[in-house]
Amino acid sequence: MRLVTAALVALLALTGCSAAPQETPAAPLSGAAAPEQAGNLDDAAPPQRYVALGDSFTAAPLVPMTELETGCFRSDGNYPSLLADALGLRLTDVSCSGASTRDLVRRQSTVQQASAPPQLRVLDDRTDLVTVGIGGNDFGLFGGLVRTCLQLRSSDPTGAPCATSALGERLVSRIPDIGRNVERSLRRIEQRAPNARVILVGYPRIAPSDGACPRLLPFADGDVSFGDRVLRELDASLRGAADAAGVDYLDLYTASAGHDVCSARPWVNGRQTQPGVALAFHPLATGARATATLLEDLVARS
Repeated sequence: MRLVTAALVALLALTGCSAAPQETPAAPLSGAAAPEQAGNLDDAAPPQRYVALGDSFTAAPLVPMTELETGCFRSDGNYPSLLADALGLRLTDVSCSGASTRDLVRRQSTVQQASAPPQLRVLDDRTDLVTVGIGGNDFGLFGGLVRTCLQLRSSDPTGAPCATSALGERLVSRIPDIGRNVERSLRRIEQRAPNARVILVGYPRIAPSDGACPRLLPFADGDVSFGDRVLRELDASLRGAADAAGVDYLDLYTASAGHDVCSARPWVNGRQTQPGVALAFHPLATGARATATLLEDLVARS
C-alpha cells in the first residue's frame, strides 16, 4: 500500500539492511520433494527458477528480517521465501511495498530517495514459475480506503461515512480498471517468461463480512462491511484478469474466511504496527505461511 511509506520510514533505524533483490538457492524442507524426486508429478520436473513479483502483501513488511536498502521492506519470512524453501526452488524476490501495476515496468520510487528497478526486468525464458500479487495500490485503492475510513469514523461511528463518501464511491468504481491493468500485466509477464507457469495471488480478507472490532479495525460500524465489499470485488476482478490471461489464480479471499483482522486466528495484522510481527493492516507470519501452503498445493496439482 502507498500508505505504508510514512510508517516504514520511522522504522528504518530499527532494522538492519540487506541486499536486494533477494535471490536464494533454497533447500527443501524436511519431507519436501527435491527436484530429482518429482516423478510422482507425471514425471515432470518441478519448477527450478522462481520469480516473485508484487506489492506489500507479497513483501510482508516487518515479518522478521525485512530488507530496507531499496525501501521495499521485503521480508525473508514472506510467502515466496517459504514456498521456495518448501519446493527447493531458486528464488528471485523483487516484490516491493507500495508497488502498483505500473511499477512492474518502471522504476519505483520508495523512501528516502531510494528506488527499485522495474520488477519485470528479472524475467526471461529460463523462468519456470512466477507468482504475482498486485493491483491493490492502483488508483490509490487500499491507501485511500484505509485513510478515508479511519478519518471519517468519528463523524458517524455507527454509520457508514466512508462507504457513502465521494472518495469511497470513486474507489469502488475503479476496481474494473484495476482488473484490466492486472490482465495487461499478466500478458507482459507471459511475454517475458514464455516458459513459466504464472500464478496470480489474490488478497486475503481484512475486514469481516459482519460485526466490528474497533480496537483492531477502527472503522465506523457500517464501513467494516464496506471494507469487506471492496476486497471481495477486487478479488473477483483479479480472478477475471487471471481467467482472461489464461493463468492460474489463488483465491485468498475465499481461503481466508474466518481469518480476518477481527478473528481469533487472523492472517492480517490490525491497526498496531509491530516491528518483528507485521506492519499495520499487512500480512502476519500466519498469513504468509497459509499462502505458501496454498501455493504449494496449487503447484503440486500441475
